[in-house]
Amino acid sequence: MSNTAAAEVATLRLTHRLFAEFLGTAALLCAVIGSGIMAERLAGGNTAIALLANTLATVFTLYVLIETLGPVSGAHFNPLVTLLVWSKMPAAPGGQAQVALFFIAVQLSGAVVGAWLAHAMFDMSVLQLSSKLRSGWGQWLAEAVATAGLILVILRAPAGKAAALVACYIGAAYWFTASTSFANPAAVLGRMLSDSFAGIAPANAPGFVIAEAAGALIGVLLSRALGPTPAETAS
Repeated sequence: MSNTAAAEVATLRLTHRLFAEFLGTAALLCAVIGSGIMAERLAGGNTAIALLANTLATVFTLYVLIETLGPVSGAHFNPLVTLLVWSKMPAAPGGQAQVALFFIAVQLSGAVVGAWLAHAMFDMSVLQLSSKLRSGWGQWLAEAVATAGLILVILRAPAGKAAALVACYIGAAYWFTASTSFANPAAVLGRMLSDSFAGIAPANAPGFVIAEAAGALIGVLLSRALGPTPAETAS
């Protein structure tokens, strides 16, 4: 294969990966926000029932998206996961850092589109900002814990088990963390743009993202303390 042909194939594969990340993040945020809207409308003021419905929809969607899009892009749907994957990859002629930036850009774009799509389906104003306050040390600690656990699960998951383990962990973290486990800066962006059950006020978003970044680092350190990951052992 000539260098030109190889470059064209690599570009096509990158396009597929970027589209998968965009589609997956959009679908995830659409499910999180849309199920929150539906749950709140049907729960009759029972917040526990609304959160349970929101949790189940998120868990099922996350599992399906990871299983279907994982073979294409790795199913990151999360800038922190992309940064983690990029940091573990050797330098390449294509520029892994540039690819990581492309991934993060389409993830953030997908989160916005997912929020807008959920609003459109429920006949709500497409463009909106959340007024739901989520702030304080408890919320920030919860986001750090949620993200640390997510990264730890991703790093320690045996081959072929990541989809189920990640979906189960996020479903559980919805309930054992005070923040309901965003654990994803792209999710923070999408939910910031939705004045609904799943939303977060823009003023509270930076605190969540900082806590998530700290949690991701803690997750990496915890994994290292446990020794080689299954992927490292296999290689």
